[in-house]
Amino acid sequence: MVLLPIIREICDQRPSNGYRRVTAHLNRYLKQHVIKLARVNPKRIYRIMKQNQLLLTQDEPLKNDRTHDGRVAVSVSNSRWCSDGFEIKCWNGEKVRVIFSLDCCDREIMSYLATTTGISSDMVCDVLVQSMEKRFGAVSYLPQPVEWLTDNGSCYIAKSTRQFAHALGFQICTTPIRSPQSNGMAEAFVKTFKRDYVYLNDVPDAKTVLNALPLWIEDYNCNHPHSGLKMKSPREFRALKLAS
Repeated sequence: MVLLPIIREICDQRPSNGYRRVTAHLNRYLKQHVIKLARVNPKRIYRIMKQNQLLLTQDEPLKNDRTHDGRVAVSVSNSRWCSDGFEIKCWNGEKVRVIFSLDCCDREIMSYLATTTGISSDMVCDVLVQSMEKRFGAVSYLPQPVEWLTDNGSCYIAKSTRQFAHALGFQICTTPIRSPQSNGMAEAFVKTFKRDYVYLNDVPDAKTVLNALPLWIEDYNCNHPHSGLKMKSPREFRALKLAS
């Protein structure tokens, strides 16, 4: 009786979240509001959500006709960053294109830029600099080696982009041709971001999307539970890593 109203509220606010992420949000809520209840486990929440028809419907799994044996995730932050771009289609026909950088250990979105035109080499360079400043402060060269993993998009493989990245100290890595799964962590973020933010909010025009992006990115970094981070958000995971 105590948990169900909170679970319903979480499901209303985040209708694309399954029971494991609902559990993570619930435990965070209990801790923040100092409710004297023991930490709940996913199996208990699964039972409650099943009894009250709150579970997500299951789709048929999609078959993958290409395999990728590489591992994108790393065990230490600031050792490999990945990047990709994606497009948000607005209801009025306008399109917002977003480019971002993501740490392959803690999954934090360190930097992003959005435009209603095409993603350029200059935007990639700006994201590189902003990511460096986010993690290392105002430096002109990386204090440690960092891999920069991208696909073979024209903005990434442009000579000016590669020269600029090398000048900053990045080790450039690109995915094999016709193997986008090699940058699977960036692709996974795009899928999650569209599912949990873009598709659940009003996107009437580009201006609305551009105003909402900072809030969506901040919510992802601070609150989105990630299975690869033991259901912690990127910021929670980083805080635990830095404290240990």
